[in-house]
Amino acid sequence: MVNPSLSIFLALRYLKPKRTFVSVITLISILGVTLGITVLILVISVMTGFERELQRKVIGFDAHVIVTSGGVLQGWDALIKKIEAVPEVVAVAPFMQGPILAEFQNRRLAPKIRGIDPELENKISDITQFIVSGSLDLDGEKCIVGSELARSLGLAVGDELTLYSPESIDAVMSELDRIEGSGEAADSAELDEIRQMILPTQLIVSGIFESGRYLYDSEFILVPLHIGQELYGLDGDIHGLAVRTTDPFQSNVIKRDIMQAIGPEYLALTWVDTNKQLFDAIKMERNVMFFLLMFIILVAAFGIMNTLITVTVQKTREIGILKALGAQTGQIIGVFLAQGMVVGVFGTLTGLAMGMTLIQYRNEVSQFLATVLGIEIFPASVYQFSEIPAEVIPSDVAIICISAFAICSVAALIPAWFAARLDPVKALRFD
Repeated sequence: MVNPSLSIFLALRYLKPKRTFVSVITLISILGVTLGITVLILVISVMTGFERELQRKVIGFDAHVIVTSGGVLQGWDALIKKIEAVPEVVAVAPFMQGPILAEFQNRRLAPKIRGIDPELENKISDITQFIVSGSLDLDGEKCIVGSELARSLGLAVGDELTLYSPESIDAVMSELDRIEGSGEAADSAELDEIRQMILPTQLIVSGIFESGRYLYDSEFILVPLHIGQELYGLDGDIHGLAVRTTDPFQSNVIKRDIMQAIGPEYLALTWVDTNKQLFDAIKMERNVMFFLLMFIILVAAFGIMNTLITVTVQKTREIGILKALGAQTGQIIGVFLAQGMVVGVFGTLTGLAMGMTLIQYRNEVSQFLATVLGIEIFPASVYQFSEIPAEVIPSDVAIICISAFAICSVAALIPAWFAARLDPVKALRFD
């Protein structure tokens, strides 16, 4: 009988580097597995880091849960008390939000204003950390502008921004329709009334924020709640309530508790609901990249298969001798399967080491490539991140390494099976 440890001994002996074509293919196979795992770990970790960093920015700027009625929210004082009674709720603040016409030095854009209560807003979001110029000062006739919007309009702290309300346009059109319907020419009193309707609101820019998301930085102006209510003719009404919870990642569960407290006539949306398309797109891209990059390992697996098929042909006589000495089918399979698994182990370990190293020094590598190639790999102007984000999830790394090892083992199993089925007599006659 042949000792079972002979399978491992022969597998390692066949893998010893020799100046042959087979050893070159073996080395290329190991490098292929290494490259595949390195790229997979790097890409998945960077995309995970990008998603988590984006989540932090969204949570920092937006409320965890928003409660609305689908339009103007009336009688919201009593509603706040009901929401605050939910154990997981930390704070509740009223807000209004809608499009506005903004003008500065004959430059006009149509961003959105968000009317907030400055004292309560600090309990809801972390806007203070996003202020890059000026301060979070919304006392009196002041506003805070997104960095991209400020750049487009040429605004700086201390400038006076002009806002035109869409509600005034509706009022003007209604008044003009009334005058036109009466069939009489407008007198000076009516004209003065129309002029009063279209008088703009002048606000001083007290601060500029940069959230890291182009959508927020280019479209939002933060104003005191009472000014937003005046611009939209809301009187004391609002558009919704912003809610901060104990755990933003449990907001879906907390949303159900809030809905039970306030009733079905209101609508509650979490930060995940309002950004669903964005996070779904990132998740889908992450999964697609995983399967696409896995093909690198598949190519390396074909290299392993090619190596073992070549070894099988070269070692046909040796296989015949082993079988003649009493080697069983499983032992012959074990020789070539162990050879493929060793390649898989070496490739997996070196790929894991290289992947973790590149993640650790990702920003230095990016700067080096930018210097050498003259191309910015991760431009901050596009991704709004000063550094490349990355977060290593142990389960993701484990899936990548186990998948690569399994693919290499399966690739080795096919030629190993054919080698074990060789007829000893024909194998010994093989020349």
